[in-house]
Amino acid sequence: MKTGKKIQLDETAAREYDEFFERNRIKVNKYLNIVLWFFILTGPAIAIGLKAGIFFDIEYVTCFNISLVVLIMAMGHLILLKFYPKSVITCLFSLTALDILIFYITYVKINIQVTWFLVPLLSLLFCHLHIFMYAVLTNYITMILAVYAVSSHYDYLRSDFGSPEAYFADAMGAYTIEMIVMVAAGVIICRLIVDYFKEMFRQYEVIKSQEREMKEKMDILSSMAEIYDHVNLIDFKNSTETPLRDAELEKQGIDLTTQTHSIMNKKLDNQVMPDMAEDFKNYTNIQTIRTRLSSKKVISADFVDAVRGWFRAQFITVETGVDGIPDKIIYTTRNVDEEKRREEHLIRLSMTDEMTRLYNRRSYDEDLAYFKANGMDKEFVIFSTDINGLKVVNDSKGHIAGDELIKGAADCLVLSLMPYGKVYRTGGDEFMAILHTDDPESVRKSVYEKAGKWHGAYVENLHLSIGYASHKEHMDSGIEELERMADSDMYAEKGRYYRENGIDRRR
Repeated sequence: MKTGKKIQLDETAAREYDEFFERNRIKVNKYLNIVLWFFILTGPAIAIGLKAGIFFDIEYVTCFNISLVVLIMAMGHLILLKFYPKSVITCLFSLTALDILIFYITYVKINIQVTWFLVPLLSLLFCHLHIFMYAVLTNYITMILAVYAVSSHYDYLRSDFGSPEAYFADAMGAYTIEMIVMVAAGVIICRLIVDYFKEMFRQYEVIKSQEREMKEKMDILSSMAEIYDHVNLIDFKNSTETPLRDAELEKQGIDLTTQTHSIMNKKLDNQVMPDMAEDFKNYTNIQTIRTRLSSKKVISADFVDAVRGWFRAQFITVETGVDGIPDKIIYTTRNVDEEKRREEHLIRLSMTDEMTRLYNRRSYDEDLAYFKANGMDKEFVIFSTDINGLKVVNDSKGHIAGDELIKGAADCLVLSLMPYGKVYRTGGDEFMAILHTDDPESVRKSVYEKAGKWHGAYVENLHLSIGYASHKEHMDSGIEELERMADSDMYAEKGRYYRENGIDRRR
């Protein structure tokens, strides 16, 4: 493994890496808590040594104090471990507790040789550089305080130092050198550990990613096999056709000099609707398919099965020659009847007015564009219709009543005009119709009669104004002019209605 180069982890690996070290902190803290509880026995052990004459100048109360201090620290660490098991604070508390224990043992001059470097060494178990540096710093500060506190005592016992300060300087010089070595070694070890685990998680994520990709590919292949009704591989080099969906069927030869269709088409020819049969045969002709697929990956077309509904026939390029002409293709069929029905439903919705279920403005414009492009027959008529008094109804009885009027008008128009063509709602109370009739006036009268008989739950009567313009009567006029004439006729009818009923439209 290379060192000195920062290892980058992706988001998933970094999250798992952090979770791993959180679990590691919990585990190490549990072991350190056990160590703290075990250190409670330090007091009784020293008391036994005192009784046996091993230790001198120590009182039994000192042994009790050691055990009491360790007990308090072990309890405090246990509480932190319970409520904050992943916290760095819990880690630092356990290391600080060990420093305090070593300080106290040194301070009371118990002749137990406990290495000061135990705590930084244990901190490496957390595999965290900041925790290690904290352990080093607090350990070094504690060491300075402890050595300073016992300098007078050890200077008195030894004759090779002239003063407590000389002893302190000598002892701390040696400790500092050892601490520098410890820091250098610890930083290298910590970085090696971190890099090792990062590399391990990176490789682990790569392996998982490869496994996911392989699984996705297998799932796709399995799904493809399930999606298609028929899947055949056609090899033009070897002149063979192999069913891939039907494992029991074997590879079969094809003769491109006399054969125009694949073996699979023998099953489908008799199922295609008669009006599509010729298009289906032309589309599935294997003698022309290579040219049609040239420089393309996929071509597809939809046809209707007389029994099962819509299906999609698709040719997919698998392998091409140097000239870009396919040498191997896959021919598939898949039922798309439900998809087609949804598509037709969405088209209907996009072309239909939601309230009245009549055709909408978009449908009207598309139909007009068709007649502009293809011409109008002699019976072509445009009707323009408007509801009289809708604003008054909306203002006096509310929009529920207004909506009832609009729906009532739509019903009357549909019942009267539908045999002759299509009815559209093109605005709030505006309706248009494209009809084919040689007697538009009688059609208008039938709408008026139907509207005269209409009664609603909120509104008593329905009054319409209807105008029209026919191609037969205006042979030189285009569609736009017929629209304007139909609108003008409608407004004339509206004016007549208001005059006959004595209604002032300005009010």
